[in-house]
Amino acid sequence: MTIVEGIVLKERPVGEQDKFIDIMTRDSGVIEVSVKGARKINGKSSSSTQLLAYSRFCVDKRGKYLYLNSAEPIHIFYGLRDSLSKISLASYFAEVVRFCIKPEAQNGDIMRLLLNCLHFLENGKRDERQLKAVFEFRLMSEIGYMPDIVACRNCGVYEPEELFFCIGDGGFYCADCFDNEIEENFMKIKLPVLSAVRHIVLSDFDRLFGFRVSEATQEKLSALAENYMLTHLERNFGTLDFYKSIK
Repeated sequence: MTIVEGIVLKERPVGEQDKFIDIMTRDSGVIEVSVKGARKINGKSSSSTQLLAYSRFCVDKRGKYLYLNSAEPIHIFYGLRDSLSKISLASYFAEVVRFCIKPEAQNGDIMRLLLNCLHFLENGKRDERQLKAVFEFRLMSEIGYMPDIVACRNCGVYEPEELFFCIGDGGFYCADCFDNEIEENFMKIKLPVLSAVRHIVLSDFDRLFGFRVSEATQEKLSALAENYMLTHLERNFGTLDFYKSIK
């Protein structure tokens, strides 16, 4: 018998009463656990195994498979279900994390990122576009795709007023150095957007969400983060398509 803490990233019904749940853990990657009689379970155990629940799970290993013995909720994020927009964005976060996490990997920082994003999304104290951009850029940095945002790759200028961010390689060129015949997939942005990206990928977690940007900067930051993540993961996500369809 093993006790693990984790977040439920996906539920899959099996037969009439059972289900499998995918749980993101800090130390063991994503684990698949069988929940017998899931539709008959009431109270704490039922809420603890639903999508996006952060819980403490007691599991038994029988052969190759893990089975739920009991579960106790730590935080259920009920507030996400007050809004279709919130629960859709949270589901997108879960789908992306499930795709990115490797088996048996240490995921403490990624779990902290997901929990913090869900916390701010639930209480509504941050703009959804800001949370989405923070999630996308910081997650990419955590899994090895941190953009190269130190300086212009040609002349080394640190704070160009206008620049061209190259989606494919994560670097940028100032307006004076950019040649669009060399780089096809790029976005033209201004310094406030670059400053926001630097904050997201370089800040300590305690400061990660503590920034504000203008409406215009937020729109550009959101588009840049999404484009960067989808390009490097080389796939689309149905939950993102649905989220965008209702916005």
